[in-house]
Amino acid sequence: MPRMKKLLLATLTVSLALAGQSFAHAHLKTSAPAADSAVKQAPLELDLTFTESLNLKFSGVTVTGPDKKVVKTGASMLMDGDRMLMVPVSDKLAPGKYTVEWHVLSTDGHKTNGSYSFTVAP
Repeated sequence: MPRMKKLLLATLTVSLALAGQSFAHAHLKTSAPAADSAVKQAPLELDLTFTESLNLKFSGVTVTGPDKKVVKTGASMLMDGDRMLMVPVSDKLAPGKYTVEWHVLSTDGHKTNGSYSFTVAP
């Protein structure tokens, strides 16, 4: 049985190490407009808050409209201790569903990406 205990302990150690690494990445914590929300007024900016500080030079978003065309956005800025990526929306958003695809580089060098959608109500 000592051999089985060593194997179990080694497996547990590796699992904990890998779990710790996944927590070291910048994950999307909140967004405005919120994911899967319906807003009455088209947003003038997108605010994406992450779990870690970001490197602005290697972080950004692409917004796609209901017609599958890319929405024009302005220069992104970091706010709130470099954890919030604020992206001005240059185009007037018509009613419909919009997809926000984001990619970020945390200041500790980890890349993450993802997407979410929101709807502008008619």
